[in-house]
Parts: sequence; C-alpha cells; structure tokens
Amino acid sequence: MTLPKTPSMTRRFDAVQPGEELPALAVPITVALIAGGAIATRDYFPGHHDAEAARALGSPHIFMNILTTNGLVQRFVEGWTGAGARLCELKIKLGAPNYPGDTMTFSGTVGAKRDHDRTVEIQLKGKNAMGNHVSGTVRVQLP
Repeated sequence: MTLPKTPSMTRRFDAVQPGEELPALAVPITVALIAGGAIATRDYFPGHHDAEAARALGSPHIFMNILTTNGLVQRFVEGWTGAGARLCELKIKLGAPNYPGDTMTFSGTVGAKRDHDRTVEIQLKGKNAMGNHVSGTVRVQLP
C-alpha cells in the first residue's frame, strides 16, 4: 500500500460514502516491531522485549503493547485518508495478542458521516492467526 505524501492527496468528505471499504493492510509482526514500539513508547515492561521474561509470564514470546497497536491503527486509517485529514477520536479494544512471526491484517469500513463537522467514522479490525488483535472505531475529519 502506498501512503499519500501530500495533503493534496487527502480524501474529500463529499467523495466518501458509508459502507465504503478501506483497502486491507497486512503488517508483519516482528521482534523489532514489538520491541521497538515498546521502547519508543517508554513501555519497559519485560514482556514486550525480553523473550525469557515473557515465557516466565506464561507467554510463548514477547507481545505487542497497546501504544504500538494505537500507532498501527493510525497508520492504517491515515494511509487511506491521506495526510490532510485530522484524527478526532480513536476507540479500540484489544483481543488476541500479537506475537512475532504472525501477520496482522487490518480491514475497515466507513460508517456514519456527520455533515456538521465533516467527520466520518471508520469501524476497523486487525486480525492475526488467533483472531482479532484489535477492533474499534476511528473518527476523522476530512476537508
């Protein structure tokens, strides 16, 4: 998936329709993504970067933290909206953990449109081999 590079490539509110599906985005889950995301968000919990500590907790490997998931949700949505959109609200719920060696695939659908503030709601899911890692809604304002 190619991400838009300029605000001029931003989706327009009038061109978006409820029921429109966002293109899927597959994200390979790697040790570097999980550990790097944890360290970048100052989450030093050992289960996010130390495989031995994660196993001692009963986990088969290190697992992704919620802040990294938030960033990937934003990447997915902004890859579709373009750089000129404004993220207004993000509500997510975590499910199955993300472990290295898996792939999380995002899907999403445009829900409600609000004319008064030119926002659209996107319902999304990020699934891995175990099921939904994340589900939720994101509201974005479009020009």
